[in-house]
Amino acid sequence: MEFLAVLIILLAVIFFVSAPLRGATAATPGAEQAQSTEHESEIAELEAAREAKYREIRDADLDHRTGKLSDADYAEVDAGLRAEAVAILGALDRAHSGVMSHAEPGRA
Repeated sequence: MEFLAVLIILLAVIFFVSAPLRGATAATPGAEQAQSTEHESEIAELEAAREAKYREIRDADLDHRTGKLSDADYAEVDAGLRAEAVAILGALDRAHSGVMSHAEPGRA
């Protein structure tokens, strides 16, 4: 019986806390919502790619410090990874700018 009461309270809290999220998606018109969702997914993918690239850079650094990569190999790998990271960051900036310009059409 106690478990059921806790479960009901937990569901009520989740429903209450998620109300703004449910209301925001319902208030967005169809075409605008699809475009917004597309930009959000693009941004999410780029942020995931950014984090993965940062992890690769850290892994290469660790490999260099532990002696698995020579100085020359590390310099080559590090330069390539950082160039890829810069490209991802540029794409992420452009994606954020696109969302900002769509969110505020008069201010782009």
